[in-house]
Amino acid sequence: MEKDNKKVAMPPKDGGADDKFKKARRPMKRKVCEFCEKGIAEIDYKDVQRLRRYTTEKGKIVSARTSGCCARHQRELTVAIKRARNMALLAFKAE
Repeated sequence: MEKDNKKVAMPPKDGGADDKFKKARRPMKRKVCEFCEKGIAEIDYKDVQRLRRYTTEKGKIVSARTSGCCARHQRELTVAIKRARNMALLAFKAE
């Protein structure tokens, strides 16, 4: 009783679609930093309304890719949100 060790042909991962039928993706539109656009020099931790826009419902800080902030303003924004949390102006996490 010997087993046959034959390889079974597996279907391709893309479902068998040819390359010519694949849909071409357009690149995402580049988001513009709100702080650069409005000329805001310093992000204040006391401006709670603005900081809430950059946190999720659970209280997490939104990434720069999602928010559209440049690297400099994303760093300032993160520090401002953390300061506002420590001063109890923002919640650490949602209830």
